[in-house]
Amino acid sequence: MGNKGVPEWLNSSLWASSSSPPASASTTAAARLPRSPPSPKIVAPARAPIPEPPPPPRPPQPPSEAPRPSVDAPPDDRSPSRLSQEEVSRQFQLLAELSKKVVNIGELRRLASQGIPDGTGIRSIVWKLLLGYLPYEREFWMQELAKKRSQYKAFKEEFLMNPSEMARRLEESVGHKNEALETGGRGFLMRSEITHDEHPLSLGKTSVWNQFFQETEIIEQIERDVKRTHPDMQFFCGDSSLAKSNQEALRHILIIFAKLNPGIRYVQGMNEILAPLFYVFRNDPDQNNAVYAEADAFFCFVELLSGFRDNFCQKLDNSVVGIRSTISKLSELLKKHDGELWRHLEITTKVNPQFYAFRWITLLLTQEFNFVDSLHIWDALLSDPDGPQETLLRVCCAMLILVRKCLLAGDFTSNLKLLQNYPQTNINHLLYVANKLRGSSAG
Repeated sequence: MGNKGVPEWLNSSLWASSSSPPASASTTAAARLPRSPPSPKIVAPARAPIPEPPPPPRPPQPPSEAPRPSVDAPPDDRSPSRLSQEEVSRQFQLLAELSKKVVNIGELRRLASQGIPDGTGIRSIVWKLLLGYLPYEREFWMQELAKKRSQYKAFKEEFLMNPSEMARRLEESVGHKNEALETGGRGFLMRSEITHDEHPLSLGKTSVWNQFFQETEIIEQIERDVKRTHPDMQFFCGDSSLAKSNQEALRHILIIFAKLNPGIRYVQGMNEILAPLFYVFRNDPDQNNAVYAEADAFFCFVELLSGFRDNFCQKLDNSVVGIRSTISKLSELLKKHDGELWRHLEITTKVNPQFYAFRWITLLLTQEFNFVDSLHIWDALLSDPDGPQETLLRVCCAMLILVRKCLLAGDFTSNLKLLQNYPQTNINHLLYVANKLRGSSAG
């Protein structure tokens, strides 16, 4: 007999164990994803050390050719020679799907949800398709990419200028002839010709200088957060030209996003959501794509956040679409699938889900696992046709179930510490349990 309120499949010691046994079952995972976190202070848990990420990968090769692995490659970015037979087969199927004139997005989602073996660097293309950045018809890929990359270039020219540069360009557009007639000089405006909104000390709402100074605070926050992005990865941090170039790209994307979305602007932690996208695109083995990683990451970042926009709007925190409502859904999901664990956490030990789930949900689990494992989880989140949020909540619920034995034996302090510093686990197993929650019911 199983425990009351717990499904039979959960009564096995397999699920009660804090360390997850290996499981290579397929996972049906998530299509597109949510948006990022609100302003509350974010405390990053300890993460397993991550080796240096690889330089831009070599051009893709058929799985059968098995190139030698790069010494700088992250542990799970395995070359075909180190892939299991199942992974080699899945990689071959993904390559075959991507080579079709029209990609079958349903089949692509099914394959990607089980994890993308990235020995041939195909994760970049797959994610762009799953996020709707690339059309399903291959013949339109180059056309669409050229259009979006040109648009991003225009955004940079428009939003990364300071008011002085804007004023200079405005003067040039008026024409040197009219300028000379009105100022009587050589390109210098007379004091009487400088309007109130053009004066650096103007406090007017339409003043470009006032807007510039208001944005400075946001830009400074972005710069601080970008410098703290994955400090254990030389790809993002350090004094190398690569790290500095990558930081500059993250900074540009976040500033442009903030200016295009004045209702949200920038919320602390968005850099952590952007980082996986930029990393994957910058390491595309096709250098023609890798050099445009900044533009591609921008549009995919916007698409990713579109489903989670409300989680970042502080005014909506207490609404039915805000972050507190999302956390309540996680609580109800746990109550449905493991009533005993829910009761012990929330009633007996009084561990409020907001104490740990806020960061899990708003940062899409990027802080709970090492970088490579996060990419695997994102394969599942991005490939679920039901949308990323529901899958994200199932993964969070599965995280609780996998450490239920420790949680049931713990008090408030030990349980909170465990959930804010989630232990290393088998990601395939975690995603298997999350997928199991999709169709099971308590009983």
